Amino acid sequence: MLFNEVYGSYFNVVAAVLNEAVAGKLSDKGLTEIVREKAFAESVLTIPALLKSGKWPLIDDSFRTPVRHAPTMPLTVLQKRWLKALLSDPRIKLFSPDAKGLEEIEPLYTQDMLVFFDRYSDGDPYEDADYIEHFQTILTALREKRKLRVRFDGHLGTRHSWLCIPYRLEYSSKDDKFRMITASPHSALTVNLARIESCELLQPYTTEEYRPPKPSIETLVLELKDERNALERAMLHFSDLEKRTERLDEGRYRIALRYEREDTTELLIRVLSFGSVLQVVSPESFIDQIRKRLNKQTSCGL
Repeated sequence: MLFNEVYGSYFNVVAAVLNEAVAGKLSDKGLTEIVREKAFAESVLTIPALLKSGKWPLIDDSFRTPVRHAPTMPLTVLQKRWLKALLSDPRIKLFSPDAKGLEEIEPLYTQDMLVFFDRYSDGDPYEDADYIEHFQTILTALREKRKLRVRFDGHLGTRHSWLCIPYRLEYSSKDDKFRMITASPHSALTVNLARIESCELLQPYTTEEYRPPKPSIETLVLELKDERNALERAMLHFSDLEKRTERLDEGRYRIALRYEREDTTELLIRVLSFGSVLQVVSPESFIDQIRKRLNKQTSCGL
């Protein structure tokens, strides 16, 4: 069953009310506030009355409940199938998820059903044991605020060894790669996880040592012609970026996107994927990069 009334608004609201009642915190005012916050507007006229009158015999006059334990919502078959499908994603192994209880569940979809037409094919080796170990070591350092000793190969094949403070992990959907951003006291470092040869967890760092990098924020201004549902596609495509959209006239929109300068190349590829319906207005440096890329593609006969 894909949908069930147990997962509808009324059941979720009453579950929230019972949570408060089981904890001994429910009051007349609190009951009304829960219903107003979690249900439909008109529900405040019906649900509190049904509960207080005893027609729904779940609370008494003192706003206590015979229910002994806070209610929980069991997972539906659809939810279990969704979780099983997520477990088939090779990236999920990086987090060592617990698959207990899903052994006999059929996944909602399999990875061979997905086709990526805008992604590089040389993504990170997510099933490699060393890669998983490095990823989890970095996660531990981030959570426990500890330093790392990282040894990796540079772009020119030179071996590097860095003592660093991890700042965050980033994932590029276009490259299908993870990279680590550092907050080192002397110099910042960005390194692709696939280049890491070894990753050693060290002692905790001090507040004085932690200097997170200050991102260089740029603004990209675009004009869009809403052809072939382009506006909806653009809103979805750039949903991860802070944006401001204004209507210029019938079928034309101006979109201002804020992005970090180091993500310029990836954003360039994303913009070009829209073709002629999307025109870059500014900055001039971004326009120059588009010209160079298009000229290169033309000269290569692409």
